[in-house]
Amino acid sequence: MNARLALRGDLLDFAAAPAWGDTESAAVRYRPDHWLLVEGGRIAGVQREAPDASWQRVDHRGRLVLPGFVDAHVHAPQIDMIASYGAQLLDWLERYTFPAEARFADRAWAAAGAARFLDALLAHGTTAAVVFPTVHKVSAETLFAAAEARGMRVICGKVLMDRHAPEALRDDVAGAERDCLDLIARWHGRGRLAYAVTVRFAPTSSPAQLAMAGALCAADPTLYMQTHVAENRDEVRWVRELYPEARSYLDVYARAGLLHRRSVLAHGIWLDADDHAALAASGAVIAHSPSSNLFLGSGLFDWRALDAAGAAVAMASDVGGGTSLAMPRTLADAYKMQALRGERLSAWVALHAATRGAAHALGLAGEIGSFDTGCCADLCVWDWARGAVAERRHELAVGLHERVFAWLTLADERNLVSARVAGIERWRRADGPAAA
Repeated sequence: MNARLALRGDLLDFAAAPAWGDTESAAVRYRPDHWLLVEGGRIAGVQREAPDASWQRVDHRGRLVLPGFVDAHVHAPQIDMIASYGAQLLDWLERYTFPAEARFADRAWAAAGAARFLDALLAHGTTAAVVFPTVHKVSAETLFAAAEARGMRVICGKVLMDRHAPEALRDDVAGAERDCLDLIARWHGRGRLAYAVTVRFAPTSSPAQLAMAGALCAADPTLYMQTHVAENRDEVRWVRELYPEARSYLDVYARAGLLHRRSVLAHGIWLDADDHAALAASGAVIAHSPSSNLFLGSGLFDWRALDAAGAAVAMASDVGGGTSLAMPRTLADAYKMQALRGERLSAWVALHAATRGAAHALGLAGEIGSFDTGCCADLCVWDWARGAVAERRHELAVGLHERVFAWLTLADERNLVSARVAGIERWRRADGPAAA
């Protein structure tokens, strides 16, 4: 690849966070028919005029160019059992998820699964992700290696689970700690990789294991932490029985030292005002998984309350409970969920939470999520419309928000033309243009 690359298209990103409900927002940075300049894998600038012949030029005129999506919570093994019928969270884990995850104890299976998963992310327009592998050390090793080979920003860690799970998916405190320390030493901060202390959820970790996880976080504040919280009412009741001393489900993690500025907590549906305040004070982020929440019947996420409290929200596919890795589908489900709550989620708030907002919440705003000069050139090119219905809607749309909202609602992975990671094209649709 030429070290200097210029991409032409309709560039859309965010300079700041849009306000809830605003369809006209100064935070939106839209530059139609501009050239995005990439040098050495990073954004070098934006200009209207064509660059000189020293730049390798790719013409995506008339197409939408976005930063690569950031998936804040996704389970790598669960593409094997996506779209499984007829269960709520706890039964669904036992019936579908745990059997799929048990197979990742095998290195060859785990390596093939990691490659398949990351290639699927790229083919759906996601270039960075916070990922759950399985309890097996090898599942994290193979995922890190596959991400490194693709140059992707991936945050993951071996899952911690020492009780209330099948024997093939249980670890123990001492062994899990050894595995985590070895993985941290080998992978954390290597290239674009980072380690997340990964607690499955409070019921599947003993108090001793939660304490060990908290000690890992305290020993190295650059580590992330990922887990699930308050996804389902039966789960919340179970946590109350297991941890009667805690004020709330979230407080279980806070007491163990697991609520901090690098904590990513999936779902967060059944939280109260005190929990929202604690999230805001800690700097932790809720990874909102609307497709999963709707599919499993978990509940309606109160995004507006978290926004009012100043707590961060990032978008997530979840994938096994969700129905697609495609972030446009996830964003469309987020809109529907908020509509059920009597709220209207703008295209700007939704897109921001899957790009610059997610990057900011993860402490990565200088690297991913926007077209700011110096950011890695993780970007995707999309057709504004595909198919007769979407093309007609795009033709009649009035104003930028209406155009983008129609795209967000009607688009999916079939709209994706090209995905680049640090400027290198990692996926291209068969009819996508090649460099001039």
